[in-house]
Amino acid sequence: MRRTGRFLTALAALALVLVPVLAEARPGGGSSSGSRGSRTYSAPPPTQTAPSGAQRFDRTATQPSSPATARPGMAPGAQPSRGFFGSFGGALLAGGLIGALLGYGLFGGGAGFGAVLGMLLQVALIGLLVMLVVRFFRRRQAPAVASGPQGYAFQPQPEPKAFGGAGGMKAAAPVDAPLAIAPSDYQAFEQTLKDINAAWSRRDLQGLRAVATPEMVSYFAQDLRDLEARNWRNETRDVRLEQGDLAEAWSEEGEDYATVAMRFSMLDATFDNATNKVVEGSTTQRTEATELWTFVRKGPGGKWMLSGIQQTQPA
Repeated sequence: MRRTGRFLTALAALALVLVPVLAEARPGGGSSSGSRGSRTYSAPPPTQTAPSGAQRFDRTATQPSSPATARPGMAPGAQPSRGFFGSFGGALLAGGLIGALLGYGLFGGGAGFGAVLGMLLQVALIGLLVMLVVRFFRRRQAPAVASGPQGYAFQPQPEPKAFGGAGGMKAAAPVDAPLAIAPSDYQAFEQTLKDINAAWSRRDLQGLRAVATPEMVSYFAQDLRDLEARNWRNETRDVRLEQGDLAEAWSEEGEDYATVAMRFSMLDATFDNATNKVVEGSTTQRTEATELWTFVRKGPGGKWMLSGIQQTQPA
């Protein structure tokens, strides 16, 4: 009975570790998610709004062109871990160490065939939980930009066009972008920023589907479930675009893409559903965020849809 109690205690502790944690609860969860078409694994050029550049996507459905073994979200050239001691063997070792710390050791401290089977079951279960924890934090981690074009320099245009917010967004398309972005496009980007936050605050997946790609909606839905697992909800209010500029815009396979750096402010608060009290953020103090948002449309005249959010590199 004592061993059973210790085992259940260990499982409960690991289950708490597995509860999803959002570094920031606003739309996108403070992570980099989505796709940029064929440029998903290339770094967008730095801009005046985001001079430090963007982090690579740690959640994406786009497969890298090479190598074939790379997984979505991995830097090109990175190889998935293989081998016994790199996966299951390491989990078994970790499970044995946890068992030793809990007092019953790697071999369970018992005798007989039944004790050995019980030990193996415990080690396997704990090892599985350890692997899930490692995979969870690797997936949620925001690593450095993947290998790709580096050293982009911001090249201001002679007559930048501004829209929205206090600072406005400047049309500063890089020379290698064949797609021209009009003032109406910038207005659509700013409006989508507000529409995404409004639908997120209502937990309205249908509203999100109207302004974001299915891939992005799936990430929003997962983040909302993560919040719900804690019995929390996040609301962002009075979203204002403070400054923004174009990183790059291009066309491929009948679709137009535009990656835009945006600095925006808002009232960002996370509530406990049971008490309706604020557990993170504030309903009175504004916060700021700078992100690179990528939009896609089905050719000229199509509606711009959010296809990716990238966090900026630390300054």
